[in-house]
Amino acid sequence: MTEVQAPAPRRKWSWEPVIVIGGIVVSILAAFVTGVLEVLLTPLRAGDVLTIWRGEAIGSGGGPPIGLAILLAVVANYAIAWFAVSTTAKRWSLGPPWALWTILMLFAAGTRRSEGDYLIGGNDWIALVTILLGSLAYAIFSYRMILKGFARN
Repeated sequence: MTEVQAPAPRRKWSWEPVIVIGGIVVSILAAFVTGVLEVLLTPLRAGDVLTIWRGEAIGSGGGPPIGLAILLAVVANYAIAWFAVSTTAKRWSLGPPWALWTILMLFAAGTRRSEGDYLIGGNDWIALVTILLGSLAYAIFSYRMILKGFARN
């Protein structure tokens, strides 16, 4: 008697790898775009509201500096971290946007423009606080994620 072998079960195709890769790509792009925007907004001053409309550069207006880049870094980086982890359901997905954002900020702090000055100067307190608190937003999200993991166990 010959035995009839059942056909091998078909493996179901899953959207999970596509969603994971898409979530990582979107979070990396968001980290890059917000990082560039934060670097551009660090010299923003109160008088720039009027001078930007005339076509002048950001930072050319008078008045006190506005820390909009700091607020943007904290809110956007925390939101990017949440998006990366919740979209992919992988804890490690927090790493790539955090690393890219940090490398971008370090690159901006160490690169000279054609005029000889740095993109982010050492005396620009808004830029330095933006780097500190922007990275801290990723770190706080990571720390809260770690604590949630311990609480379940």
